[in-house]
Amino acid sequence: MDETLKETLIVLGRIITILPLLLLVTIFMGKRAIGELPIFDFLIIISLGSLVGADIADPSIAHIYTVVALIAIAFLQRLVAKLKIANRKIGRYLTFEPTVVVQDGKFLNQNLKRIRYSIDNILQLLREKNVFDLNDVQTAIIESDGSLSVLLKPSKRPVTIEDMKLDGGQPSISLPVIMEGEIYTSILSSFSLNEAWLKEELAKRGIIDVQEVFYAAINYDLELHVSLKNEKGLNVPRFYH
Repeated sequence: MDETLKETLIVLGRIITILPLLLLVTIFMGKRAIGELPIFDFLIIISLGSLVGADIADPSIAHIYTVVALIAIAFLQRLVAKLKIANRKIGRYLTFEPTVVVQDGKFLNQNLKRIRYSIDNILQLLREKNVFDLNDVQTAIIESDGSLSVLLKPSKRPVTIEDMKLDGGQPSISLPVIMEGEIYTSILSSFSLNEAWLKEELAKRGIIDVQEVFYAAINYDLELHVSLKNEKGLNVPRFYH
């Protein structure tokens, strides 16, 4: 058999075998590996692409080593994902923290420098959110995946039925006071509240142990929203493609 034809058939065979495996590996790793990527998952995807590309393009690479490496990377990603969920400190080291870049219509210069974003970058991201006047922005945050989240000032938000019943004077933003059983006393203090108030509010909801709370947040009307680690009785709709 001609050597060129032989190598062509080898490459085609590798494509036929490696791409289905890559698909299975990506599904195994989960949505975060294919959605808006945190930094670690971004590195994983680059590694997978380089590995598969080299395997397909270079027939001299032993195919079995590529298969082993693909599976090993998939399990590494799953392990790191579990560690990030189990330990928030580890998660902070592996993922960029959200950064406030605009507050009350003003750029936060030091924060922009820290994440190496220019004013032009933020203005472009704001325009993509249909925001053309910086003074309309109450808070803008660069998320861990590099996207921009924007909260408009109360007077600039679309009117809803709920707004018609309220004065709209307070900003509609909530801040976490409990995350995975850990109380954020600094946020409570910013609302002139303490742990005693928080535990009293939890007790009103029949929650005695703070460790039962997965996430709790408070807004400027001092309304507390609580999500338990094991929520029951929720009617969760199922979505399809």
